[in-house]
Amino acid sequence: MRPPLRAQPLTKESFAPFGDVIGLELAGGHSANQGTATRFDRVANLSGSRPEAKPNLAVFRSVAKTLPFEVRLLERHPCSTQMFVALACQRFLVVVAPDDARGEPDLDRLQAFVCGPGQGVNYRPGQWHHPIIALEGPADLLMLAWEDGSALDCEERPLTSSLFITSD
Repeated sequence: MRPPLRAQPLTKESFAPFGDVIGLELAGGHSANQGTATRFDRVANLSGSRPEAKPNLAVFRSVAKTLPFEVRLLERHPCSTQMFVALACQRFLVVVAPDDARGEPDLDRLQAFVCGPGQGVNYRPGQWHHPIIALEGPADLLMLAWEDGSALDCEERPLTSSLFITSD
Protein backbone atom coordinates (compact mmCIF):
# COMPACT_ATOMS: atom_id res chain seq x y z
CA MET A 1 0.00 0.00 0.00
CA ARG A 2 1.22 3.50 -0.84
CA PRO A 3 1.75 6.04 1.95
CA PRO A 4 -1.10 8.54 2.35
CA LEU A 5 -0.98 11.68 0.23
CA ARG A 6 -1.49 14.99 2.04
CA ALA A 7 -3.97 17.37 0.38
CA GLN A 8 -2.63 20.88 -0.17
CA PRO A 9 -4.52 24.18 -0.44
CA LEU A 10 -5.45 24.96 -4.04
CA THR A 11 -3.45 27.71 -5.76
CA LYS A 12 -3.28 28.78 -9.40
CA GLU A 13 0.43 27.95 -9.52
CA SER A 14 0.17 24.46 -8.02
CA PHE A 15 -2.81 23.51 -10.20
CA ALA A 16 -1.50 25.03 -13.46
CA PRO A 17 -0.20 21.70 -14.91
CA PHE A 18 -3.74 20.26 -14.65
CA GLY A 19 -5.96 23.19 -15.64
CA ASP A 20 -7.33 26.50 -14.39
CA VAL A 21 -8.35 27.69 -10.94
CA ILE A 22 -11.48 29.77 -10.96
CA GLY A 23 -11.87 31.98 -7.95
CA LEU A 24 -11.43 35.14 -6.06
CA GLU A 25 -7.99 36.02 -7.45
CA LEU A 26 -9.43 37.81 -10.47
CA ALA A 27 -7.72 40.62 -12.36
CA GLY A 28 -8.35 42.71 -15.44
CA GLY A 29 -12.08 43.15 -15.07
CA HIS A 30 -14.11 45.95 -16.59
CA SER A 31 -17.23 47.80 -15.58
CA ALA A 32 -20.52 46.16 -16.60
CA ASN A 33 -24.26 46.50 -16.01
CA GLN A 34 -24.21 50.31 -15.85
CA GLY A 35 -21.48 50.28 -13.22
CA THR A 36 -23.18 47.86 -10.81
CA ALA A 37 -20.75 45.01 -11.50
CA THR A 38 -17.28 44.16 -12.68
CA ARG A 39 -17.01 41.60 -15.46
CA PHE A 40 -14.04 39.23 -15.71
CA ASP A 41 -13.87 37.47 -19.08
CA ARG A 42 -12.10 34.24 -20.03
CA VAL A 43 -11.45 33.05 -16.46
CA ALA A 44 -10.90 29.51 -17.78
CA ASN A 45 -9.78 27.93 -21.06
CA LEU A 46 -12.93 26.03 -22.06
CA SER A 47 -12.84 23.65 -25.02
CA GLY A 48 -14.46 20.67 -26.67
CA SER A 49 -12.99 18.97 -29.74
CA ARG A 50 -16.02 17.02 -31.05
CA PRO A 51 -18.49 18.95 -33.25
CA GLU A 52 -21.35 16.64 -32.25
CA ALA A 53 -20.79 17.20 -28.53
CA LYS A 54 -22.75 20.05 -26.99
CA PRO A 55 -22.04 22.06 -23.85
CA ASN A 56 -23.72 20.45 -20.84
CA LEU A 57 -24.25 22.73 -17.86
CA ALA A 58 -25.23 20.49 -14.95
CA VAL A 59 -25.43 20.62 -11.17
CA PHE A 60 -23.74 17.88 -9.14
CA ARG A 61 -25.15 17.38 -5.64
CA SER A 62 -22.36 15.71 -3.68
CA VAL A 63 -22.68 14.03 -0.28
CA ALA A 64 -20.05 14.89 2.31
CA LYS A 65 -17.06 12.64 2.92
CA THR A 66 -14.27 12.91 5.46
CA LEU A 67 -10.51 12.68 5.29
CA PRO A 68 -8.72 10.37 5.11
CA PHE A 69 -10.46 9.47 1.84
CA GLU A 70 -9.75 6.35 -0.21
CA VAL A 71 -9.22 6.98 -3.93
CA ARG A 72 -10.55 3.98 -5.86
CA LEU A 73 -10.59 5.28 -9.43
CA LEU A 74 -9.61 8.13 -11.69
CA GLU A 75 -11.41 9.43 -14.74
CA ARG A 76 -10.77 11.77 -17.64
CA HIS A 77 -12.67 13.49 -20.39
CA PRO A 78 -10.45 13.05 -23.46
CA CYS A 79 -12.21 15.56 -25.72
CA SER A 80 -13.43 18.26 -23.37
CA THR A 81 -12.50 20.48 -20.50
CA GLN A 82 -14.58 19.89 -17.38
CA MET A 83 -15.29 22.78 -15.04
CA PHE A 84 -16.62 22.66 -11.46
CA VAL A 85 -17.65 25.79 -9.55
CA ALA A 86 -19.15 25.58 -6.08
CA LEU A 87 -22.68 26.91 -5.74
CA ALA A 88 -23.12 25.84 -2.12
CA CYS A 89 -20.06 24.26 -0.56
CA GLN A 90 -17.64 24.61 2.34
CA ARG A 91 -14.67 22.80 0.82
CA PHE A 92 -14.14 20.08 -1.78
CA LEU A 93 -11.31 17.73 -2.63
CA VAL A 94 -9.60 17.71 -6.04
CA VAL A 95 -7.31 14.77 -6.90
CA VAL A 96 -5.32 14.81 -10.15
CA ALA A 97 -2.59 12.79 -11.87
CA PRO A 98 -0.64 13.37 -15.07
CA ASP A 99 -0.25 10.70 -17.75
CA ASP A 100 2.44 8.08 -17.45
CA ALA A 101 4.42 6.92 -20.52
CA ARG A 102 1.47 4.73 -21.64
CA GLY A 103 -1.16 7.48 -21.26
CA GLU A 104 -2.51 5.99 -18.05
CA PRO A 105 -2.69 7.80 -14.68
CA ASP A 106 0.76 8.25 -13.13
CA LEU A 107 -0.04 7.41 -9.50
CA ASP A 108 3.51 8.26 -8.39
CA ARG A 109 2.77 11.89 -9.33
CA LEU A 110 -0.77 12.03 -7.96
CA GLN A 111 -1.62 15.34 -6.26
CA ALA A 112 -4.50 16.40 -4.03
CA PHE A 113 -5.87 19.88 -3.36
CA VAL A 114 -8.52 21.31 -1.09
CA CYS A 115 -10.72 23.94 -2.73
CA GLY A 116 -12.08 26.55 -0.39
CA PRO A 117 -15.22 28.67 -0.61
CA GLY A 118 -15.32 30.72 -3.80
CA GLN A 119 -12.96 28.46 -5.74
CA GLY A 120 -13.51 26.19 -8.70
CA VAL A 121 -11.42 24.18 -11.15
CA ASN A 122 -11.36 23.61 -14.88
CA TYR A 123 -9.62 20.37 -15.89
CA ARG A 124 -7.79 20.33 -19.22
CA PRO A 125 -9.04 17.80 -21.81
CA GLY A 126 -7.64 14.35 -20.99
CA GLN A 127 -6.66 15.28 -17.42
CA TRP A 128 -6.90 12.33 -15.00
CA HIS A 129 -8.86 13.25 -11.88
CA HIS A 130 -11.07 11.80 -9.19
CA PRO A 131 -14.76 12.69 -9.15
CA ILE A 132 -15.52 15.68 -6.91
CA ILE A 133 -15.60 14.97 -3.16
CA ALA A 134 -17.44 17.38 -0.84
CA LEU A 135 -15.86 17.90 2.57
CA GLU A 136 -17.56 19.08 5.79
CA GLY A 137 -21.09 18.96 4.41
CA PRO A 138 -23.06 18.36 1.24
CA ALA A 139 -22.26 20.49 -1.80
CA ASP A 140 -23.89 21.70 -4.98
CA LEU A 141 -21.40 22.27 -7.78
CA LEU A 142 -21.99 23.65 -11.24
CA MET A 143 -20.34 21.50 -13.95
CA LEU A 144 -19.67 22.36 -17.59
CA ALA A 145 -18.38 19.87 -20.18
CA TRP A 146 -18.98 19.10 -23.86
CA GLU A 147 -20.82 15.76 -24.10
CA ASP A 148 -22.67 13.65 -26.66
CA GLY A 149 -23.51 10.54 -24.61
CA SER A 150 -20.72 8.43 -26.12
CA ALA A 151 -17.84 6.60 -24.43
CA LEU A 152 -15.57 9.55 -25.27
CA ASP A 153 -17.45 11.69 -22.72
CA CYS A 154 -15.66 9.97 -19.82
CA GLU A 155 -13.05 7.23 -19.39
CA GLU A 156 -12.60 5.59 -15.97
CA ARG A 157 -9.64 3.67 -14.53
CA PRO A 158 -10.19 1.65 -11.34
CA LEU A 159 -7.04 1.56 -9.19
CA THR A 160 -5.43 -1.77 -8.34
CA SER A 161 -4.10 -0.62 -4.96
CA SER A 162 -5.48 1.62 -2.22
CA LEU A 163 -4.56 5.29 -2.18
CA PHE A 164 -5.56 7.50 0.75
CA ILE A 165 -5.74 11.28 0.92
CA THR A 166 -5.22 12.91 4.33
CA SER A 167 -5.97 16.41 5.59
CA ASP A 168 -3.86 19.46 4.91
